[in-house]
Amino acid sequence: MRKYLLIILAVVSVIACNPRHKKKKTKSGPINRFMTFHNTLFNSRESFLAEMESRDKAHVDNFYDPYISVYTTEDNFTDVQNVTATTDNSDSGPMPLRGATRNTSPDGNERMGGANPNKKGATTLQITEAKALKTITKYSVLVNSVEKNKKIFDAYILLAKARLYQGKYLESLDALGYIFNTMSKDKRLPLARIYQAVNYSKLKEYYRADEVFRDLEEDPKIKLTKEHKRILKVYQADNFLKWGKKELAAEVLEEAFTYNKNRKIKSRIAYLRGQILSNLNRKDEARESFAAAYKYANSYEFEVKSQIEIAKTFDGKADSYDEAMAYLTKIAKKGTYASRKNELYYASGLIATSATKDSIADSFFRKALKEKQSDPQIRGLTYSELAKKYFAKDDYLTAGVYYDSALAVMTYKPEKDRLTDLTANIKKLSKNYYVVKKNDSILNLSKMSLDEKREYFAKYIEKIKQKEAVEELEKKRAERSKGFDNSDYNANSIFANNSTDAGSFQNFGINTGGSTFYFANANNIPRGETSFKQTWGNRTLMDNWRYSAKTTTIEEMKNEALGIANAPDPRRLEPEFYIEKIPTSPEELGRLKKDRDTASLGMGRMYESFFGNTKLATKTLYDLVDNKPDEETDLMALYNIFIFNYEKNPADAEKAKQLILEKYPYTSYAEFVKNPKNKDFNKSSEDVEKLYADAYTLYLTEKYAESNTMIDKAIADNPKDALVPKFYLLQAYNAGKTAGKEIMILQLEQIVLNYGKTPEGKKAKDLLKYLKSDVKLELTDESGNAISQKPQPTNTASEETKQRLKQQLDASEGGVASPAAPSISRPGTPGGNETNTQPQQVEFKTTKAEQVKKNK
Repeated sequence: MRKYLLIILAVVSVIACNPRHKKKKTKSGPINRFMTFHNTLFNSRESFLAEMESRDKAHVDNFYDPYISVYTTEDNFTDVQNVTATTDNSDSGPMPLRGATRNTSPDGNERMGGANPNKKGATTLQITEAKALKTITKYSVLVNSVEKNKKIFDAYILLAKARLYQGKYLESLDALGYIFNTMSKDKRLPLARIYQAVNYSKLKEYYRADEVFRDLEEDPKIKLTKEHKRILKVYQADNFLKWGKKELAAEVLEEAFTYNKNRKIKSRIAYLRGQILSNLNRKDEARESFAAAYKYANSYEFEVKSQIEIAKTFDGKADSYDEAMAYLTKIAKKGTYASRKNELYYASGLIATSATKDSIADSFFRKALKEKQSDPQIRGLTYSELAKKYFAKDDYLTAGVYYDSALAVMTYKPEKDRLTDLTANIKKLSKNYYVVKKNDSILNLSKMSLDEKREYFAKYIEKIKQKEAVEELEKKRAERSKGFDNSDYNANSIFANNSTDAGSFQNFGINTGGSTFYFANANNIPRGETSFKQTWGNRTLMDNWRYSAKTTTIEEMKNEALGIANAPDPRRLEPEFYIEKIPTSPEELGRLKKDRDTASLGMGRMYESFFGNTKLATKTLYDLVDNKPDEETDLMALYNIFIFNYEKNPADAEKAKQLILEKYPYTSYAEFVKNPKNKDFNKSSEDVEKLYADAYTLYLTEKYAESNTMIDKAIADNPKDALVPKFYLLQAYNAGKTAGKEIMILQLEQIVLNYGKTPEGKKAKDLLKYLKSDVKLELTDESGNAISQKPQPTNTASEETKQRLKQQLDASEGGVASPAAPSISRPGTPGGNETNTQPQQVEFKTTKAEQVKKNK
């Protein structure tokens, strides 16, 4: 009996001392779950929350991006916005999606949020990750591939979030994968599924993310809490938006708005939904959504920006202008918006513009500029709206000045870049515009009789006298007024050093013995210059500048562009003073006419290429043609009219075509307008490739006529084949062998016009440079040896050349296609991989006239 008792005691002792059994019992119990959180996991969570708080404080909304972010812990982007949220250690709220610790300011430039980038050591997200890993390593209890410590779920969620925020999307998915494999029965599993979908969306796997979201909603076994639905709907909408499914994104955001009870988040969801609906041109629904954003907004800025967006949805035809203006006027009267009246005036101007009340809109925009600046971007947009009105009136210099003012204050980089390009184009156009205007004025004056000139300048002098009388009166009034610089620096003087006076210089913190002279510090000079301009404007460097109201005005800039001197001259009131300056020599007048026509041609091209204004481009070029320029300018004007209007306005194109054929029948431009080539090519077929190979073989065997016949038939039968450019280039080579250099040049020019972007077009361009150069062509015999050049008869082949070209032009009549050149890369010969297999050494048949010229 004692024997059995000893055996039983030994077994019990072994079981009691089993370390695995002990570990399983203690680490899965409540005591160790408590230790898991308060010993390590707590630090991980606090570090993460500190990062979220830092991001929230550093967040700056960029209302000029296409879409804002819903959560203030999310970065702003100039493209589709990512949606983020805050978090805790459980499923009580959403978390940010971005992995980086950067935010984007309204100027489009990135700035750091959260951890200090210059600080040495680990960032807060790295600390979060490290502490979560330590928790998992120390306290995980894995029994039969099942995690027994429930707090490990929180550790893995924090680990996944920290990695997600750092941009480690695959590593974040690995952390979530552990939850799916070892804690598949946990009630918090839907939260992990949501973050799994977020990772897929970050990796641009939008379909996989959508599958996860749909499974969570449709699976009857999964029960989503309200908190889960709130997070899911925001992320689901973000996925649809990045996927390009804007309609679905708007629908899901409406559900997210319903689930969310936080006023700030509801406002941001409504604002984002309004942006999407506005982009979809659903103005009424967008207005309702922006109104909801205004209702729930928690900041004055968000309220005002919502009102601006409401103003943008105004429809001048369908909506009531009076009601809209009354509503916005009532909002503007509220004292809480006193510092943002400029933005509300801007919104009023937008409504008036939509209602085609231009004068009222102009007054609102100018009121906005006079108010205190609250948002530099809004001020820039206000200048931009004024510039548009001048631009529509063809007052390019004035429009350019307003656009320059917009650029000086704008902060949103994409819009600033767009305006930079626009202003550069306007300056180029303005230069040509004022050359035309100035030269037209001079040429018209030169055609007047002496009496007509005197009468014209007498009226001009009378205007000068009236203007100078007004200026003199203003000068005397300024001298009599208090504050003129006569050592009057009392407290009421505008020159007194009174920091409370809105018109005084600003004190930039420089105190050198009581002086506030800001030029003592080079770092403050730019701010001082800005303050001076805000107070006094762009003053001209001159005596007594304080009492003078003279600035560099737009009118003076126009006068400078027109060559009108601003400085007074003793003889300025004599008609002869101006008459003497009018050129009389034919050479000088001819130069002015040439410069005027060249500038007008450039203007026509700029209207189309810079601004897409085909109507104005066509009018400008036809006016140029009516003005009878030289042949080269006239031909280019007609050709550009044809190009601009070929597909848009056939009537204008046909008129230009007939003029080209009438005036310049023997040019490559005439051949082009008779048979412009289509830019839409089909793939080449085997039959066409065989035709090209046969034609090329005939060329190599010097059967040029047969090769040309085959080429003509191939082009006629297959006008849209991809090998058409190669056929034409081969035809040009044939022409070089049979018809001479002039015909080959004409055909190469046509290839450059029709197919400039293709390899054949580029090859033709290179050949033209060679053929038009002064390089002499050496005649060779059949063996390739140079032969002597004997004197030839002096008769030329010009008439024969013209007749041959005319026959070729007539033969190409009747093609219908687009003049734009396609970009195609095709094998040089069927079955080959080279893009250029034409002969590298070409022996051209020179005309008799060329040979005579060489011998001379």
